[in-house]
Amino acid sequence: MPYEWKTAPDATCQEMRLWPHQSLPARGFAAFILATFTMILIPTFAVLGTMLLWGLLPFVLMAVAGMYLALQSNYKSRQIEEIFTIDAENARLIHTTPKGEVKEWHCNRYWTKVTKYESDGPIPQYVTLRGEGREVEIGSFLSEDERVALYEDLQRNLRREV
Repeated sequence: MPYEWKTAPDATCQEMRLWPHQSLPARGFAAFILATFTMILIPTFAVLGTMLLWGLLPFVLMAVAGMYLALQSNYKSRQIEEIFTIDAENARLIHTTPKGEVKEWHCNRYWTKVTKYESDGPIPQYVTLRGEGREVEIGSFLSEDERVALYEDLQRNLRREV
């Protein structure tokens, strides 16, 4: 699950860290680009030594470069992190965007309300936190099943005494 609670047994503070699922690690990225380049080069062996190779080569390189740039862009857009902290009196959410912007929300934990919109939100099973006159989303990058589990975890941990 791409979120975890960090709580020491004697701690008075609970912290949950959320992040998008990272399905393609760096080694897999390199292997995919190499495999793509190799698979595209196989048909060009037939034209090796001819003038036609020089006509095809720029398109082969553009295809590999396009794949590389698309995967790099996707990697950068997954650099989201949310940290939700609950202590004896407060609840705080810190959201870091892919561009590095930090957005904060805080509220008295006893007035914090967790809401799940099953179909009314921008995505199914949309989870929000409400308090201090604001409603903020949490875990919108998670899958539907993960958002349902997140909602239940948030409900349980906000009710628990710290």
